[in-house]
Amino acid sequence: MPDPQLAADAALATDLVREAALLAARIRAEGLDISHKTSASDIVTQADTAAERLIVQQLTAERPDDAILGEEGTSRPGTSGRTWVIDPVDGTYNFSRGSDWWCSAIALRDEDDVLLGAVHHAASLRTWVGGPDLPSTCDGHLLAPLPETPRESRCAVTYLHPPFYGSAVGEAFTRALGQVGTLRMLGSGTMDVMAIAAGQWDVLFQHSVADWDRLPGAAIIRGVGGESLVVPAAGVDWTVTGAPAAVADVRAALLDR
Repeated sequence: MPDPQLAADAALATDLVREAALLAARIRAEGLDISHKTSASDIVTQADTAAERLIVQQLTAERPDDAILGEEGTSRPGTSGRTWVIDPVDGTYNFSRGSDWWCSAIALRDEDDVLLGAVHHAASLRTWVGGPDLPSTCDGHLLAPLPETPRESRCAVTYLHPPFYGSAVGEAFTRALGQVGTLRMLGSGTMDVMAIAAGQWDVLFQHSVADWDRLPGAAIIRGVGGESLVVPAAGVDWTVTGAPAAVADVRAALLDR
């Protein structure tokens, strides 16, 4: 049985991501205002900020001693040693273009490790929750153990900005590709990891991933027997998440070992 506090936190996180995703979907249906942050694909909409505000308001009421960190600017200190990390819309570019490959996600971490993650996919109304000490579920059903797919049959989900092609980062990326048979670039790292958790893909690798993009999926993949590592290589930090053997092979390739 999970710790009662962890179970209560998981239930709260599940409610928060569902409400945030449904709010974002309603706002999209009414029309989006889009602003660019750092690049053509790094954008924010009023749905992102509204969904984050909704989560922050509820966490402030329900967990007043916990810190909160959000992609859209929230940074509230706490006294408990725990931090909620919010990605109100993961895959905002997809979201803004009418694609359904996006989600709302949240993670809870303490000073040592991530405790849990929760993800809601508005298009399918599916919700995932899990963590290292909380077996991962989708809509309350336990996820099956991750398959160990042979290298030549593995599918990676990833992304690399075009300016990095031909650089040391691009060379590390190419080495990692040698550990899989094919790849997909779909535009929502957290949803990509949910597909890995479902056994559809095998491993994700991507560099310079923020905590709100990394931790929700990392928690859930660990709750189904997978691994999620941060690997320093080619001057950047790579997130590598998936089945243990695939993660180990990609890590070694990034490090050129």
